[in-house]
Amino acid sequence: GLRLLLKKGELQEHSDDVDLNEVIRDVVNLMRSDLINRNVTLDTDLAQKLPAITGDRVQLQQVLLNLALNACEAIADCDSSERQLLIASKSENGTVRVSVTDRGGGVHEKKLEQVFERFFTTKKEGMGLGLSICRTIINAHGGEIWATNNGDCGATFHFSVPIVRS
Repeated sequence: GLRLLLKKGELQEHSDDVDLNEVIRDVVNLMRSDLINRNVTLDTDLAQKLPAITGDRVQLQQVLLNLALNACEAIADCDSSERQLLIASKSENGTVRVSVTDRGGGVHEKKLEQVFERFFTTKKEGMGLGLSICRTIINAHGGEIWATNNGDCGATFHFSVPIVRS
């Protein structure tokens, strides 16, 4: 499915109504032992009664997992008290928005857009494909993905996807 998406840039027919809070819970459960190994504290701030979106649950899990793992890498060199992630969801202007916030070094202002380009990486071992694939997936869901620096420290990666119109 991912190969088709990357080739055509569109979602396949197996789109369902998806609760992004469930996607977040799935990813948190999937990452639990990795977070313990990395000594990372993860909090969630999930909106109640979040409207459903239409999409591919597995691809959305992939996006969130990628953003969360990137956030873990961004805080790897921080003191353990600073190794905190926050994953939040909220309903906003006909979309559901998910944010992953870290307390790492942030992203250089000039690179906030570049990080989503294919083969662009700030990591020694990076291939520069993760965020570019995330953007392709979110665009195929009719949504957008972007990054902002936090006021104090770290960065937040956001994506928003349109809610299901009933």
